[in-house]
Amino acid sequence: MTSGPSEPTAGGATAIKLVLADDQALVRGALSALLEMEPDMAVVADVGRGDEVLGAVHAHRPDVALLDVEMPGADGIAVAAAIRDEAPWCRVLIVTTFGRAGYLRRAMAAGAAGFVVKDTPARQLADSVRRVHAGLRVVDPALAAESLVLGDSPLTPREADTLRAARTGGTVADIAQRVHLSEGTVRNHLSSAIGKTGARTRAEAVLLADGNGWL
Repeated sequence: MTSGPSEPTAGGATAIKLVLADDQALVRGALSALLEMEPDMAVVADVGRGDEVLGAVHAHRPDVALLDVEMPGADGIAVAAAIRDEAPWCRVLIVTTFGRAGYLRRAMAAGAAGFVVKDTPARQLADSVRRVHAGLRVVDPALAAESLVLGDSPLTPREADTLRAARTGGTVADIAQRVHLSEGTVRNHLSSAIGKTGARTRAEAVLLADGNGWL
């Protein structure tokens, strides 16, 4: 759904303008319908790809962007950083199925003002939008506690890149080609990542790192 500039609310105040980004059309539609029911909110655009968000933000100048994490084109955390750098008037609220402590830490470091999961009740989600718009931070409390226990990712950026490249399988040579490193360097990164995650195999290391939101 895409609309023009938001209209004043019944009380005369300007509605909070929102952009939604989620690769699932049904989810976007449901979120849009729920938030449009709020008298002080207006969804001015929705997109299905991460690399479409910044264009929508510049075109519609929303107050808050609600972003999923995993989207084609660009993930929500990278998009949050781009909005922070290029459209600082727009606050970011991550709304995702992937409630992982590692994602929470990365999202907040990227400039997101809030992080909630998609099964958040509608009234609570609307309140989160209002709080983010008001300049406050909103974080799912269970994830916040888990994040404190988990700590920062033990992986170096190169190790994380190598594990991401290993997600789709293939030989060491295949992975080396994807990350533009030598096969020996890739073996070293994989071995280190396996040790740091406590995994027994490369595939298990990918699953563990993914599950913690480190990738």
